Amino acid sequence: MGQTGENVNEDGQGGPNSGNGLTVIPQTMIKAPQRSLAPLLGLAVLSWCAGCAPDESPFRQENESLRKQLAKQESLLNSLQDGNKVMQQQIDLLNQELRDAKKQAEHAQVEAKTLQTEAKALGTRLDAQLAESKKLSGEIQRTAAKAAQLTDSIRVEEKGAQVEDLPRPLMAVGKAAEEALARNGYRVRVTVKTDQRAVFVTERKISTPSSLETAGSRNQYVVSLQALPSNVTRLSVKADFERVVQGGRVLAVDAEEIAEIERRLIAEIGKSVATPPSKS
Repeated sequence: MGQTGENVNEDGQGGPNSGNGLTVIPQTMIKAPQRSLAPLLGLAVLSWCAGCAPDESPFRQENESLRKQLAKQESLLNSLQDGNKVMQQQIDLLNQELRDAKKQAEHAQVEAKTLQTEAKALGTRLDAQLAESKKLSGEIQRTAAKAAQLTDSIRVEEKGAQVEDLPRPLMAVGKAAEEALARNGYRVRVTVKTDQRAVFVTERKISTPSSLETAGSRNQYVVSLQALPSNVTRLSVKADFERVVQGGRVLAVDAEEIAEIERRLIAEIGKSVATPPSKS
């Protein structure tokens, strides 16, 4: 190997041993390329770096855009969360109002049922009262009809009776007649009253000295009243008067004395009608 260098000429041509097919490269040519690789590598690195620098800009822009979108989405999410809170508060308020309304409706239903029960009971009582009223009304009508029939059937014998027309309504004269009879000790045994007629029949009694009749007489009155137009009442008084002497013997009494007894009662009734009621 050390001989190889001796066979190379200065101009780089092979020496006498070049004919063996091997080309001998001078040492100077080998070292020259090694010195030129470093600048090439530097240039390659710089060109690569220069090529990479422009490629980072789209990623940075995209990252910035993504950050902005993320910020918007976070803001939107916060807004939605705040809106959800407000909506939840409103839903809670509506639920509370719904519960209150439900309670009120239940309370109203209970009150309505109570009122319905009370109304039903009241209706039952009213029906019973109506039936009772109808029954009483029927009885009153029947009683009035009977009274009218009784009044019509009663025929007071006015022949020989004393009659006088008083300028007062039937009710006032009837009340005065009852007061006058009671004042003179006569108890009324039969009373018939209608809108147009009134009849009083007394019990028979023995008269006392303070009575209308003379002492020792026995009498019974039939007082008849009839309403006339213009608030006038016709008063008729008939007495069944007789005198009783010792031993229970009854003496006849003339018509004039009986008429006098009847006129006395008419006077008593007229005095009661004319006297205004006393103030208590």
